[in-house]
Amino acid sequence: MPQQPPTYDRVAPYYDRWMRLFERAGLARLRAAALAEMPGGGLLIEVGAGTGANFPYYPTGARAACAEPSREMLLRARARPERPPGAALVRAYAERLPFADATFDAGLATLVFCSVAEPARALAELRRVVRAGGRVVLLEHVRPPGALGYAFDALSLLTVPLLEDHFNRRTAGEARRAGLTVERVESRLLGAVQLIVCRA
Repeated sequence: MPQQPPTYDRVAPYYDRWMRLFERAGLARLRAAALAEMPGGGLLIEVGAGTGANFPYYPTGARAACAEPSREMLLRARARPERPPGAALVRAYAERLPFADATFDAGLATLVFCSVAEPARALAELRRVVRAGGRVVLLEHVRPPGALGYAFDALSLLTVPLLEDHFNRRTAGEARRAGLTVERVESRLLGAVQLIVCRA
């Protein structure tokens, strides 16, 4: 488990600028689709909330705990004008969430499980803090099938040491092994991005 400030403390000043092209190219629509899967009402946990890029797509009146290990990313999330009044920002690693069992009605993570140190443990934590039967939605870039997957394996040799970003994770399988029931997987961009809808 990392003890020093995470990589994203260093990239936080540039993160939103870097992501702008991807947001315009379709990532914003995928974020909206992921948040549309969230049930109305209840209490939501977002793991890896980053700079708050999902805030514009939160359900109206949403109450949420937004967990993020990077202090610098949280500072930018706090300043984002679209931050819902009912969204509390919490500095925490996905692998050790500071909440009691079954605290939340639903859980969300977008572009997170590529960079957590222990994805199996983090997914088990997400399952623990969401009530039984609650919805868990993951929007992740993953290892695509076929020959493209080998290219992503090679890409990870560069991105892991630079950004702690694994381009070849198989997040739906990890979710199943963590005890989540995977109800639906929607693939985009030749299988490199997946919307994974689960039940705790």
